[in-house]
Amino acid sequence: MRYIQVEPSGALRGSVHIPGSKNSSLALLAAACLADDVVTLEGIPALDDLRQIAGIAQDIGLDMQRLDNGDMRLDPRYIHSATIDPGKASAYRASYYFAGALLAKFGRVTIGFPGGDDFKSRPIDQHVKAFQALGAKVTFQDDYYVVEASELRGADIYFDTITHGATVNSMMAAVRAKGRTNLYHAAVDPEVVDAARFLNQLGARIYGAGTDHIRIEGVPYLNGGTHSVIPDRLVAGSFLMAAGITGGQITVTDIIPEHLGSCIAKLREVGLEIESGDSSVTAYGTGNVKAARIRTAMYPGFATDLQQPMTALLLTAKGKSIVTDKIFPHRFNHVPQLRRMGADIEVRKESAFIKGGRPLAGGWVHATDVRAGTCLVLAGMVADGHTRITGVEHLERGYTDIIGSLRSLGASISLIERKSDAGSRESDCM
Repeated sequence: MRYIQVEPSGALRGSVHIPGSKNSSLALLAAACLADDVVTLEGIPALDDLRQIAGIAQDIGLDMQRLDNGDMRLDPRYIHSATIDPGKASAYRASYYFAGALLAKFGRVTIGFPGGDDFKSRPIDQHVKAFQALGAKVTFQDDYYVVEASELRGADIYFDTITHGATVNSMMAAVRAKGRTNLYHAAVDPEVVDAARFLNQLGARIYGAGTDHIRIEGVPYLNGGTHSVIPDRLVAGSFLMAAGITGGQITVTDIIPEHLGSCIAKLREVGLEIESGDSSVTAYGTGNVKAARIRTAMYPGFATDLQQPMTALLLTAKGKSIVTDKIFPHRFNHVPQLRRMGADIEVRKESAFIKGGRPLAGGWVHATDVRAGTCLVLAGMVADGHTRITGVEHLERGYTDIIGSLRSLGASISLIERKSDAGSRESDCM
C-alpha cells in the first residue's frame, strides 16, 4: 500500500523550479509523429503518463529516448502502425492526440477512448466534428474508434464550445491536409500556442494561434527540429497557493508570469502579496486569507485545474466562499474527502459553498485526480495530526516530484510504502 503522509508544516519558505508543462508535453510528444525527421523536445517532465506514451510509441514504431541531459529524442521515420492499443489509450487522457497526428500519414487510425482523470468522461465530440469536416469518417466500437480518410482537405471548422484538446488535435490533423483550414472559436491557451510554435518550427504554416481564429495552410511534409516546452502554469499556481495556506513565502522560478495572470489576480484578491519578475513570481502569505468567489473559465480566465487547490486555500478564510466550475461541473470529488477532515462544504449543481475558518483534522483521504490530490496535500499542511492520502498515482501523473519539492520548502511530507504481509514494515521512500 502506498500513500502520502502530511503533517502540520508551518510556513513554507524558499524557491522551486517549475518543470515543463504536462498538458503541453502530451500534445508535443504526439505531434512529433507528424515530422519526417528526428525531433528533440527540451523540458519534457518525467511524469507517469510518459510510461503510457512510451508503450504506445514502441507499438507503432516511434523511437523515443530520454537523453542523458534530460531531453527527449523522437524519431518518427520508422512508424509502421497507426493502431493504438485500447488499453494503453484509455490509461491517460491525451491519447486522442495520436488520432490527429497519425491520420494524414496513414489515412486510418484505430485508437481507444481517452482515460485519465474521470470527470464523467471527457467528451470527444468536437474532435470528431473536426475530423469529419476535414473529410474523415469516424466509426465507434465498444472500446475504440476508427478515424479514416483517403485524403484530408482543408475546411472551415466552427467549434460549438471552446476546447483546448480539440483545437490542438484539429490543428495537427490540418497541418498536412490539402488546402486551407480555419478554426473558429478556438482555444487561446498558452499550450495551444506552444503546439503551433513547435509545428511551425518543423515547417508547418499555422497563423493566429493564441487568438480565437487559427488559420492553417496545409504542407506535404514536415522537417525535424528542436523545441523547448513552456513551463507548467498549473504547477506554479499550486505552489503559490501553498504559500498562502501556510502563511509562508514561495518563489516559483523559470516560468512565464503572463500565463498566471488570472491566478495572480485572484490570489491578490484573497489577501496574498505577489511580486512578479521576468521569469519568476513570489507569493507572500499574510496569514489573513479572505473569502472570495471563484468562477472557472477557459484561458485567460481562472483555470479549472486550479479550483481544487484554491478550495483548500479558501478553507482558511473566515466567511463564505463560492467556487463555481461549469467547465467540469463534476470536478468536486475532493469535497467529500475534505469533509472527512472537518471542512464545511456543500456542493449544489456546479458550485461548492465553503464556510471557512473551521479547524481541520488529519485522517485517511483519497485523491481521485491530480488536482484533488494537490488540494488534499495543501489541506493536510494545516490540519491537526497526520493526513494520509491514497491515490498516489494521480499525483505522480501531474508532478515530477511534488514531495521532494515541498520538502525543500520545509513541508513535513513523505511517501510511505507499507507491506501488508507478515513482518510488514513502513518505510519513508524519501
